[in-house]
This record gives sequence, structure tokens and C-alpha cells, in this order.
Amino acid sequence: MPDTPKIPLGKLLIQKGVISEDQLRIALIEQKRSGEPLGKMMIALGFVTEATMREALSENLHTPSADLNSLVVDAIALKLIPKEVAKRYRVFPIVYQRDIDNLVLAMSDTSNIVALDQINAMLVQGITITPMLANESDIQRAIDQYYGFELSIDGILHEIETGEVNYASLGTTSDEYSQPMVRLIDALLADAVQNGASDIHFEPEQSFLRIRYRIDGILRQIRSLHKSYWPAMAVRLKVISNMNIAETRAPQDGRISIKFSGRQIDFRASAQPTTHGENLVLRVLDRQKGIVPLDGLGLDEAELTLLKLMIARPDGVILVTGPTGSGKTTTLYSILNHINTESVNIMTLEDPVEYPMNMIRQTSVNESAKMGFADGIRSMMRQDPDVILVGEVRDRETAEMAFAAAMTGHQVYSTLHTNSAIGSVSRLLDIGIVPDVMAGNIIGVIAQRLVRRLCPHCREPFTADAVERRLLGLPEDARGDSPTRLYRAVGCERCAHQGYKGRLAIMELLKMNAELDELIGRRASARELRNAAKSAGFKTLVDDGMRRVLEGVTTLEEVSRVVDLTDRLS
Repeated sequence: MPDTPKIPLGKLLIQKGVISEDQLRIALIEQKRSGEPLGKMMIALGFVTEATMREALSENLHTPSADLNSLVVDAIALKLIPKEVAKRYRVFPIVYQRDIDNLVLAMSDTSNIVALDQINAMLVQGITITPMLANESDIQRAIDQYYGFELSIDGILHEIETGEVNYASLGTTSDEYSQPMVRLIDALLADAVQNGASDIHFEPEQSFLRIRYRIDGILRQIRSLHKSYWPAMAVRLKVISNMNIAETRAPQDGRISIKFSGRQIDFRASAQPTTHGENLVLRVLDRQKGIVPLDGLGLDEAELTLLKLMIARPDGVILVTGPTGSGKTTTLYSILNHINTESVNIMTLEDPVEYPMNMIRQTSVNESAKMGFADGIRSMMRQDPDVILVGEVRDRETAEMAFAAAMTGHQVYSTLHTNSAIGSVSRLLDIGIVPDVMAGNIIGVIAQRLVRRLCPHCREPFTADAVERRLLGLPEDARGDSPTRLYRAVGCERCAHQGYKGRLAIMELLKMNAELDELIGRRASARELRNAAKSAGFKTLVDDGMRRVLEGVTTLEEVSRVVDLTDRLS
């Protein structure tokens, strides 16, 4: 190990241009108050990301760092370190190198001599340890994922039925025995997050309670419980989401914020009275998943360049369209994150704020406090914004205010419920925006859908037939051509036998030009707008979907589930 002297962490981050002197001062004040390590404090304040901090600490301590997000787990390494030890010392065994008897260990604090001594004493004599630096939240997530869930749902249910305490479900960190119903709800929420669910449905029926998760856009039934469990479960869910437990006949909304695997997860809760009791649906808001880098949206190079050109224009409206759950918010947050610098004042008006972001002024609309979208935009205009995000254009007043902001030199982002990018023009006309206001003030429109991604471990290749070649826009006569290879879903343990794991967006980007502005100004039909856009190189949702099918990352069935492919066969 080199004898280079360590630079204080704060100074190192200032040298790298990651933080300012002011930010270091704030972090040091907070550190004195809380007693937390400086690095952890800077992450909590949002001054640096966990990845940046890991790299800085790695450089300062002359210790290699490990990224546990792309981990291939070693079963022998896991057996060497029990789960209790891993949790106590915040370590995770990455790999056991048999040839040299060496265990590579991810640690949140590689200078923790006590932890290293204890683990050394526990290991078989002769095994050496190579520590690697990793984020604490990544270590906790890896422990939960690879050692199995901390909370046993079946064990808790058995305890409720029999009254026998299931000590395994109490976890190693519990200071005292807690109510089994409390642990059951925690276990279900943790299980949903572990499985990558976007929504959790608690649905009472005549004689049982159905629990379903929406994973990759598709609902899957996870469990069925006896109806007698539901009243206590509903009360617990209402308590943690700050709803009125006495009110069962009116709809209610709430919010839950819980820490799982070292990271903050928020849930948006909604209660709806039904014939068999209250139906509760929880929307999972995972902050880490909410913001994707711009080049991680999956656009090809030409479309990504086009999107960056649209974002670069200083004033005008950019609309993102698509049905509910098509990833519009994620796309908008990715764009805002791309332009979020100290020189730009970004303000948002959302219903409600889903993902908190540093440096961005975020406001939730509140109809009871007379803070609707239109009033909110009016108020924001007095806050010297450069960029305004309006959660949704729902009515004429909101649309008029959004365009008024764009016409006075602001960049405005918003969402709109339409089927396609071209369809947004007729939707705005329908709301009541006059063509003269639209022409020249819309920078562009992004339409998108989410399709499931094929599991790379079990996808099966096959040769496209004549109909599939027509859908893909390929010549029907394949003689002389190499046969087109596509992939179909099969299903394996890694994808829970679904054949798909994860989702990706298919997008169409309509950038406005002088010809389209002129057509909008004289109320041209959607067909004329589409033809003009296509002559300028516009690629539709179907075109982008077919590109992803040919890349082998999704299937024709998936694309046909979200967009209409019949035009391709006519």
C-alpha cells in the first residue's frame, strides 16, 4: 500500500470540484450535531452521490472500491460469513479466491479494525481478507437480497394463527418484541420492494383478502389471506399513512415513508370503499429508480441528439405524453436532472411531489389552499424561474398559463394524456388553446410507452416468419437475405418464470419546425401533420418498438400490447 499521506476528505472533495467550501462548512456543523461520519452526512445533505463518495474514499484510503449493483454472488463466500455478522459489521462477502485462500469483503468502513479482527478470528485459519469499499446502502441491499429476506411472512402468519412467537421474523436488529401485525405489514412492504413492484394492491373479497403486486406493468397475485386478517391490516396501513382510521366510507389518501435496505422508500396510499370493505392500493416511489440518466432512457444516438437539441432551446413548451404508468414522470425528472446546475433556477408544481431533488424548488398542488396548477404557475412566475415543470395540463386555464410562461422566455415542461405526439395538437385545441398560441411555442412532444424487457438468461431465438417480417418493415422475400433472428420469452428462476425482467421505454420525438408550425396555425388535420413530420425524419412509437425487437431486448407481443401494429399489415 503506498505511503502517500491521506488528505482530509472535505479538502479532497473540494480539490476535485465536487463540493464548495460552504457545503463543507454546513456538513461539518451537521456532523458535530449528529455525530455521523462526514461522508455519510454529505450524502444525507445531497451534496454528493454515494458513488462519488465511494470513489473519493477509495482514493483517500488507497483501497479499491466495489460496485455491488452488478454483483455475481459467490455461494461459498456467503457461507463463510453468517448473515448476523454481515449485518452487525456492515460487510458483504464478494468472492472467495480458492487458489490463494483469500476472501474479498465489501465494507462500508475499511478502517474498522475491530470488524476485521472479529471476522478474521471467525474464519478458518489461513484465509486472508482483502477489504473493498462499498456504499452502506448497497451492502444492506445485497445482504437482504442474497441472504434471503429478514422478515418471514409465513412465520408471522403462523404466529398470528397460533399465538407462538416466531423469533426468526423479529430480525437481528429488533430491540424488543413488536406486534405480529406490525411486522406482517413491514414484511409485505419489504417483499414488494425486493420484488421490484410499482404498486401493492390489498383487495378484500367475500371470504378472503387478495394481495397483488404490479411488477413490470403487469399485476401478479402474490398471496391470499383469510378475510379475518384484513381489519387489523387496514388499520395498521392507515396509521402509518396518516389516514383517519375511523373513516371507512369515504376515499382517503396518505403517504408512508420507510427505510428498507438502507434507502428511503416512499409509498403513496389510497383507500377506496368497496362492497367487501376498503380497498387499499400503495404506489411505490423508489427515489433511486426515479431518476435515470438521459443516455439511460434507451434512445438511439440520433434521437438522443434530437432530445438534447430540444432541451437546449431557452424558451417554449416540451410535452411528454402517454397513458398513466408509461414513465412520463421518470422521463421529465431525467431531463430536469440533466439540466440541473447552479446557474439554472428550476421550479416544479406537482400533484404530489414524487421524488425530492436537490436544488430544484418543488411544490405540491393543494386545492384546499387555493394552490391549483394555474394559480401555482402564476405565483412561480414571480420567483424568477428559468425552467418550470407543471405536473399535468388538465384544463384550459393551466394550459394558457403554461403557454404564457413559455411566451415570456421560460422553458416549460409538462405532461398530457394523449395516444401519440401528433395527437397532442388536437388535444390542446380541444382544451381551448388557439392555434396561433401553439405555433412557434411548442419546442417538441415526446410520446412514450413502457414494454417489458426480455430476460437475457432464458430468452429463446427463432426465425421471423413472413407476417413478422412485414410488421418489422423488412422485405417479405427473404431469399438472399440472412434470416431475421428474433427472441421469444421462455421463463426461468431469475425472472420468476415470466420470461421478462425489467422494463424499457419506447419513444417518439416530434421536434417542431417551421412547416409544422404553419400547419398547426391553419388547423391542419392529424394526417397532414403526420406526413409533414415523417418527411422531416419523424420516427413513430411503432418504429422505435420494432427497433427494440430487432435488438432482441423485447418481443413483438410486448410491443403490440402497448401500441397498434395493424397499420403495418395494411
